[in-house]
Amino acid sequence: MNNIYVLDACAVLALLKGEEGATIVEDIIVQAKSKICNVYMSKYNLLEIYYGFYRSDGEIIAEQRMQMIKNSPISTIDYLSDEVFKEAGRLKAKYKISLADSVALAETKVKNAQIITSDHHEFDIIEKSEDIQFCWIR
Repeated sequence: MNNIYVLDACAVLALLKGEEGATIVEDIIVQAKSKICNVYMSKYNLLEIYYGFYRSDGEIIAEQRMQMIKNSPISTIDYLSDEVFKEAGRLKAKYKISLADSVALAETKVKNAQIITSDHHEFDIIEKSEDIQFCWIR
């Protein structure tokens, strides 16, 4: 298995809010700073974080959180390759999940990575049915 991770929005939210599972995400970020692993996040998942903070805490806090992520070793994926595009479309159609989730899962599969998440409600069935590696933070 590669030392490649894709972060779901809920994983980063757990870290930023100090929720259960934050230490797992923090450990992966520390490893990425030390170049032990690579960590990615789709811009769609970043949008989920941004609008969540914007809605609950306002623009200033939302901007601060984005700056924190920008200053971290998380690489933002802001382009969909054709392979990710098609895989995300397949996953979204089959499982009726959000666009952001479908892109994160497709990136995970294409990169032969692990998705870091706590979203059992959406992903448990996918873990059982697909060749996608999951790392649950709670």
